[in-house]
Amino acid sequence: MSLESIEPNEALDLYLEDKATDASQATLYSHSSRLGHFVRWCEQNDCMNLNELTGRKLHEYRIWRRRDGGLAPVSEKTQMDTLRVFIRWLEAIDGVNQDLSTKVQSPSLGVNDNVRDVMLEKKRADGLIQYLETYRYASLTHVVMALLWHTMMRIGGVRALDLEDYNQSEQYIEVLHRPETGTPIKNKEFGERMVALSGPICTLLDDWIANQRPQTTDEYDRNPLLSTSHGRISKTSLRGQCYRHTRPCKSQNECPHDRDFDTCEALKSDGASLCPSSVSPHAVRRGSITHSLNQDVPMTVISDRANVSSKVLEKHYDRRTKKEKMEKRREFVDDM
Repeated sequence: MSLESIEPNEALDLYLEDKATDASQATLYSHSSRLGHFVRWCEQNDCMNLNELTGRKLHEYRIWRRRDGGLAPVSEKTQMDTLRVFIRWLEAIDGVNQDLSTKVQSPSLGVNDNVRDVMLEKKRADGLIQYLETYRYASLTHVVMALLWHTMMRIGGVRALDLEDYNQSEQYIEVLHRPETGTPIKNKEFGERMVALSGPICTLLDDWIANQRPQTTDEYDRNPLLSTSHGRISKTSLRGQCYRHTRPCKSQNECPHDRDFDTCEALKSDGASLCPSSVSPHAVRRGSITHSLNQDVPMTVISDRANVSSKVLEKHYDRRTKKEKMEKRREFVDDM
């Protein structure tokens, strides 16, 4: 077989262009980010023709990436698994030797290695939302945090909402996949659904829309429910809202880590995620789901509402302890 010379940057561009036909923007961004490290390694090691790649060089990259990025096993596996997909694609276009992808090694994970435990607990969520209701009622931050906790939605779904997706009289929001106008959602059409809202959440949304929401449209002339002075809120801004306002010092005016307010790096404008207690939107989602499980909400109801399979729900979102699960089962013992 005759290989055709190809440079790392050119290969990555072609790969992403090819993958764009059947992958979401989030997936493309993730692959671009992960493989960008590989391109950087190639440039640093004078590997400007991928025809020259060997199993040994791929192993050298794995060791470099582990040391350079300080990767945990689960992160290393994600990086190397993506590289394997990329190498397999290169095989198909005669860019590397056949079966080179089989030489891409990644760590084997234990049963719990790929499960994250970080979540926003119910007590903290209640305290945060109460603080926002008292001091920043119907602000963008208040609406964002209340919606994330109440609906268990991903930030992509929350960001995708338009004014027209909110049904005030019937108290629900409709989540729709609209990639052609900038708001794809996880699981695409299979992620579309109607999410019921409580009376208090609807009152909050009504007050936000009537009194606080900027009357702006996005670049596609749509009316985002969560708007800013520049249009639709960005995912970066949504994440920032979570990190900033889940810092205990924000709502409790105290630090459980005994840090000095004058010198704490997490109090800088871009340092909120450095606080050990601040959490991401996904941790808010995980906490809300765990709370619902503790309240005996049927798993099928949570699965449909949060748009997550029962299998993934049990593995990645159910953070109840063994004792908590036992106590819930105990309620049925007398009927056996």
